[in-house]
Amino acid sequence: MDDQVTHLTREGYRKFEGELNYLRSVRRDEVAERLRLALEEGGDLVENAEYEDAKNEQAFVEGRIQQLELLLNRAQIIEEDASLSDATLRDAVRLNSVVKLQEGRHTPEIYHIVGSMEADPTEGKISDASPLGRALMGKKVGETVTISAPDGSFTYKILSVDH
Repeated sequence: MDDQVTHLTREGYRKFEGELNYLRSVRRDEVAERLRLALEEGGDLVENAEYEDAKNEQAFVEGRIQQLELLLNRAQIIEEDASLSDATLRDAVRLNSVVKLQEGRHTPEIYHIVGSMEADPTEGKISDASPLGRALMGKKVGETVTISAPDGSFTYKILSVDH
């Protein structure tokens, strides 16, 4: 990873912070106990599957802790920017916007524009760096955006933008 700032919603920051605290205070101890028990079993450590599995889990937990520490150290919380004096800027899609879109006559869809670390399309959270997220940035209610995809092009009309 580079020294780039990671944009997170307050909710996303809390989620990652909670995961980090859980890994540090619970999982780390659980894995250490698994390692201790596997060592007590004795035998040839080369052939001890439980020991090997616990070592792999320990490596994963420690790697995830480092990843989360780095993420949270570089995080910038996306806040509502009350300092935006220009009403046209306040009404535009930006990070942390909740956008209601409609493609043709299909049922409208709602997306929350978040940073890439929080993106989860199954929860309606799309990254500002995704093709749809990039196309929406800076657009306003009533405007349309067209996205080219392998399946063809899709045109969405922006029905609402909430911050």
